[in-house]
This record gives sequence, structure tokens and C-alpha cells, in this order.
Amino acid sequence: MAAPGENLRINPDRLWDTLMDMAKVGPGVAGGNNRQTLTDEDSEGRHLFAGWCAKAGCKMGVDSMGNMFARREGTDPDALPVYVGSHLDTQPTGGKYDGILGVLGGLEVIRSLNDLGIKTKHPIVVTNWTNEEGTRFAPAMLASGVFAGMHTEDWAKDRVDADGKRFGDELRRIGWEGDEKVGERKMHAFFELHIEQGPILEAENKQIGVVTHGQGLWWLEVTLTGKDAHTGSTPMNMRVNAGLGMARITEAVHRIAMDHQPAAVGAVGQANVYPNSRNVIPGKAVFTIDFRSPDLAKLTSMREKLEAEAAQIAADLGLGITIEPVGHFDPVTFDEGCVTAIRDAAERLGYSHMDIVSGAGHDACWINRMYPTAMVMCPCVDGLSHNEAEEISKEWAAAGADVLLHAVVETAGVAE
Repeated sequence: MAAPGENLRINPDRLWDTLMDMAKVGPGVAGGNNRQTLTDEDSEGRHLFAGWCAKAGCKMGVDSMGNMFARREGTDPDALPVYVGSHLDTQPTGGKYDGILGVLGGLEVIRSLNDLGIKTKHPIVVTNWTNEEGTRFAPAMLASGVFAGMHTEDWAKDRVDADGKRFGDELRRIGWEGDEKVGERKMHAFFELHIEQGPILEAENKQIGVVTHGQGLWWLEVTLTGKDAHTGSTPMNMRVNAGLGMARITEAVHRIAMDHQPAAVGAVGQANVYPNSRNVIPGKAVFTIDFRSPDLAKLTSMREKLEAEAAQIAADLGLGITIEPVGHFDPVTFDEGCVTAIRDAAERLGYSHMDIVSGAGHDACWINRMYPTAMVMCPCVDGLSHNEAEEISKEWAAAGADVLLHAVVETAGVAE
């Protein structure tokens, strides 16, 4: 298909104004947003987005997981649509751009094509995936996971939040349970625009990240069992200290990740000791290890080495140990053709760019299992995300949406 001309651009002021209007829904306490999935605020944001889509001439579809699909028709009724989008839900103390840029950037693609009177051969569909964040209902990327066959719908709808409320009940309560069967839609390709959520693009002074891979992940929950004892009266050589075991394993996690450089990370992010009293040696420790890499062999090796070393550490200290996997997905290699469309678009538009690996999970990672998929990223200030201080510039947003526009139009084909 012929590439669009370099003068094809989105309206940066309109995109920015739309982002700021959405940010008024579910405002946070410190300048960001609290628009958690399936809350009243989420419903309000969905209605605002649906209204904008209707004004842009799109037909809205909603499936039974609440995923929203705004369709702009193409000239070929038999051509599969090109999908574009991300998510509108946020963390409890979330920013104004994580996910939202991808949805509203997709809307801006359609608005710009309308302005210019450009028709595409393939339809274009802008998507809002439900519960990408996973902060209220775990796991993350829940509804796109059902769409891609990773979870059953019944299982997903039985997820409960901290108050014991069911996903399915809350989806019905806010009025966004659609009639479409999840996963029935077929795609020609899928593109997701997202902020980087890391510091690399800004540090390298690049406007565009061409996402070639997504990191795989292992979450391992470790439970160490020792003996509660008085810190003052128990001799050092008679202690069975679960806290000490956790400390040594935490150090091993860091060393193992460093030994697998480059492109490997690891840390202990969640940790608890029991009884958590200042004068009691911990008799139990429960903590979660997070290993990530875009290289499956490295990801597998890190897990295997950690499990072997942790078992030896526990034996040396006289501790009981169990290690339970509580989260996993394999590394993602995005579609070469879609990645090339993004890279060529950045080149054609004169934007500085570099190949990048996504450190976070995204809906695109699940959709990539079914259909040709790729992601484009723009920088964010100091790499800060999942924080109300999350910030990008209007110029970065415009550059990302311009590249998205070109990649989508090239893939959808301009009608003759």
C-alpha cells in the first residue's frame, strides 16, 4: 500500500484539549486522576468518549466485558478493520496520559481523517479495553486477556475488589455490559500508542519509541518459615530468622538480574515479616520477586537460579521455604510489518526515534497473540508513571499521534 504524504498530521491542539477534558473526569488529589475501572467515574469517562465518537461519525459496539469499539467505516465492506486504542481506566493515584493517550490519540486519527476527507479501504476501530490497570480487579489487562482467550469470561467476572464486589456485578451496575460476545471481532492489525513509562526516550532525546518487544515476566511469591523468638534473649547461633533469609534472597535477586545483563531486571517489591514486632525475631516472611526480560532464555534462567539459591539459603538457615508462581507471561515479539510501519512513519515525518522494549504489560501484548500488533511510544518526564505527577508535552503527544496516524493509514490503505 502507498505511504501517506509527510504533510498528513493530526490536530495537536484538539488532541491536547481532549486529553485535558478527559482529565476533568475523576480528578485525583494532586493533579492526576483516580478513575478506577467500573467506578462511577469510569462510567462518566466512557460516556464522554462515546459522545465524542458519535460526533466523529463512528458506530459504537460494546462487548460483554465492557470493551468499547468505535468504528469508522471503510470503502471495502469485506476488509477486516485496523484497530487502534488502549485504556481509559487509571491507577488510584494515576496520571492523565497512561492509556488515555492511546484511546484519544486513536480518536484524533479518525477526526483528522474526517477533516481531510480521507477514506480508507479497511475500517478503523478505536478501542477502550476494560480494566487494563488491574488495580481494583486483578489481574491487569483483564478484558483484553479474555478477548485473546487467556482467561474465561466467567473467571474474569468473578474477580473481586478489596470490598468484595464482583467485576461482573460492577460492570452491570455502571451500565457498560454489552451484548457482543468477547473475542468474536476479527482484526487486520492492532496499534497501541502509549507513554513510555520509563526514562529512556527522554534521556536519549528521542521523540518516538518503536516498540519491538515486550518483556516477559515471572512473579514468584516466597514464604519462609522460621521461629518467632525474643530478640534480646535468643543467642545468635540459636536463631531461625525468616527476616535474614528474606534479606539474603533479596540480595540474590539483584545479583542474578545483574548477571543476566543486558535486558534483564529483578527486584523484591512486596515484602512482609511476621509478627512484625520490633522485639521479635521474624518467624515468617512472605515476599514477591519480579523478574522481567524480553529474552525467554534469560527469564527462565533467572527463575531457575533464584529457586536453587533460595532453597540453599533456606537450608543454611534452617528455614522452611515454598515458592509459588503468582504471575507469568512470555516475552512478546511484535509483528515485523506493523513495527516497520511505525518506524517508517517516524522516519517519513522527521521525528527522532529508536527501537525500544516495553518494560510494562499492555493490552497490545495479549492482542499480539492473535493478530499483527505493534506499539508506538512517546517520552514522559523523568520516566514517571502510575503517579499523579505523570507528565508529557503537547509536542510529544502530537508526534506520537502523527506516527500512529501514518501507520494506521498505511495499514488501512487510502481508498482510490
